[in-house]
Order: sequence, then C-alpha cells, then structure tokens
Amino acid sequence: ETLTGLATIRAFREQDRSIRNAESGLDLENRAYYMTISIQRWLSVRLDIFGNVLILGIALFAAGYRNTVNPSKIGVVLTYTLNSRSLICLLGAVFNKSFPNMNAVERVLVYTELTSEGNTIPPDEPSAEWPEKGVISFEDVSLAYREGLPLVLHGVSFKINSGEKVGIVGRTGAGKSSLLQALFRIVELQGGRVEIDGHDISKIELDTLRGRLALVPQDTTMFLGTLRDNLDPQGSRTDAELISVLQRSWLLPPDGVKDAVAEAKFSLDATVGDEGSNFSAGEKQLLALGRALVKNSRIIILDEATSSVDVETDAKLQRTIQTEFSSSTVLCIAHRLNTIAYYDRVMVMDAGELAEFDTVVNLFDKEDSIFKSLCNEANLQWSDIGHIRIDHGKAVV
Repeated sequence: ETLTGLATIRAFREQDRSIRNAESGLDLENRAYYMTISIQRWLSVRLDIFGNVLILGIALFAAGYRNTVNPSKIGVVLTYTLNSRSLICLLGAVFNKSFPNMNAVERVLVYTELTSEGNTIPPDEPSAEWPEKGVISFEDVSLAYREGLPLVLHGVSFKINSGEKVGIVGRTGAGKSSLLQALFRIVELQGGRVEIDGHDISKIELDTLRGRLALVPQDTTMFLGTLRDNLDPQGSRTDAELISVLQRSWLLPPDGVKDAVAEAKFSLDATVGDEGSNFSAGEKQLLALGRALVKNSRIIILDEATSSVDVETDAKLQRTIQTEFSSSTVLCIAHRLNTIAYYDRVMVMDAGELAEFDTVVNLFDKEDSIFKSLCNEANLQWSDIGHIRIDHGKAVV
C-alpha cells in the first residue's frame, strides 16, 4: 500500500505516519520471531544440560565400578553418548521445524478438498459460434454467495432480446453485480436457470462460458508484460488487428494521423507496469474496452465501467459502445444514469428483486417509479434525457 500510494502519502505530508506504521508492523513481526528464537534457545540449553548430565552419570558410574566394568565398553558408551547429545539437539530442531511445516501441509490439504468449479463432464457443449444471437433469459433465479447465507437474488425473471442494450440500475446492495455473478457462474444458483441462446449455462463448461462473454469491469486489472499480452492473452489476433483495436479504442490515432507520444506509449511491445501503474484510470478503461473488441463477442457486459473516469473518456466509451457493439447485446451496470439514457430498456433492481423493467421513457413517465426517483436524486431532468437520446439517434417519445 505504501509503494502504490507513495504519491498520495507525499501529497498529504504523511511520511512520518507511514514510517511509524511500518515500524509498528516490523515490531509486531519481530515480536513473534523473537519468541520463536527464545523458545528454541530455551530448548537447546536444556537438551545440552540433559546430555551433559547423562555423560557425567556414565563417567561417575565407570569410576565407581572401574574394577568390574570393561574399560573398552565404557569408552564405547561414552563415545556414543557424546554423539547422542548433538543428535538430541538436532532432533529437537527437527521437531520445532516440523510443526510449522505440518501447518502448511494442512492448509494445502484444505484446498485439495475444495469442490472444483463447474461440471467435470459438460453435457451440453454449444457450437463454436455460440452465442450467435445474444438472447439472455433468467428464469426464477435465486442466488446466495454461500450455503447458509441469505439470498441476494430472489426469483428474478426476465428476457433480453438479441442486440438489445439494457441498463441495470439500483441503489447499493440492490443485486446489480449479483446478476453478473450468476451470468458468469462465479457463484452457482440456488434455484432457477439462466439461458443464453437457448442453452442452459449450468451445463456449459466454465472456460467456454466465460470465454464467449466480454466484460469491461469497473477496476481494470493489468498484468506485467507487454501491451500485446494484456490485450490478447491467447494470442489469437494478428498485430494489424490489435493495432486496429487500439485505434477503435481511442488509444492510437487513425491511419494517416501521426502522434509520436501515443504511438510510443501504446505500441504492442510497450511495457505494462505493475497493475498498469504507467497508465491512467481512463487509459486502463479504454484498454479494457479494447479487450472486449478483441473478443468480438455477441454479449458485452459493462460493470460500472465509467464510474471512475472523466467525462471525455466516458464519451469515448459510449461512442465506441454504440458503434462497435451496435449488433451485440449489451448489459451495463450504470452508476451515471446519463450513460444509459439512450439504451433500449432499463432494469431496476431493488433488494435482490427485479422491481422495474421497461424503456427509459416509460419508466421516467411513472411518477412513483424507482427509476424516476434515482433520476431526481442525480438531478437528471427529462430535457437532459431527451438531448442524450437525440444525440444517439433514439426516439424521445
């Protein structure tokens, strides 16, 4: 945390506090280490005393019975006893090290006993072109994150048509992200079923399911390596295709336009720092959009992808979504309601249930709708929605 937040620490002049926290952490770690070394020394001293007492006893016995005991036998016993002292100390050290090692083995065994994700033998593997249409259907879906925990989705049912753009809104904890958990099978359902193009996703291999859906998350994860590796980990695209993706993601200028800075920063062999530290938040979101373009999926999921970016980056994202994914089914969990004002329909989640599902116009016209109250809280007026829909070529009535 100190390394990643170094600029923030210096900006707020909190260096002394960070140093104190680091010293406190070191003291806490050394306290346990000091106790371990002290116990080892305590045991070593007592084992040495035990060995010395044993040798002394044998020597006194030999002196007392020197006329009846064979001296050669006494010499052999003393020799082995002298060696046994070091062996006893070694045995104690082995025992000291074995217990922590057994704890590590025990932890590994816990992981080996965990139930594997998904199906061992997928009974309903779809075609290589699946999903061809992008029709999504939830039928009475109930979801809990673990056995014994309360349900986070309660009997959710809806159908999203091919190529439809659907915004998902709701207050914190309403169940928006839980829908994505169900769609990607991050958590298995407690009841109901989810179908994509008529295929029950519970019967599809996880690698296939997750590999055929494209996700643009809120916090984009970047990996150490090159930009090429981060855009196309499977290596399925050519360099020309990846450069085209970067251009369509607004990271590289179009053909015929020169931008030396962008071409150096976003070349395919450019180095990506730890967690993408050499890219801004907006650039990482555009790279995540590029990953979705590389996948070329019929279903695109945006998980509050624009909540932490500036207005200009938001506009670029929305423009790309409208042009590049015009024939794809798009699900967008929205923090900014203006980003989904031009969508075909809006899904409003409330307390794990589907509260409303209709067009933006119809929901805004209902005075008692949750969507209308969310718009009022965001100070989003009908005139704003109308302008957004007109700009994107959508009807306002």
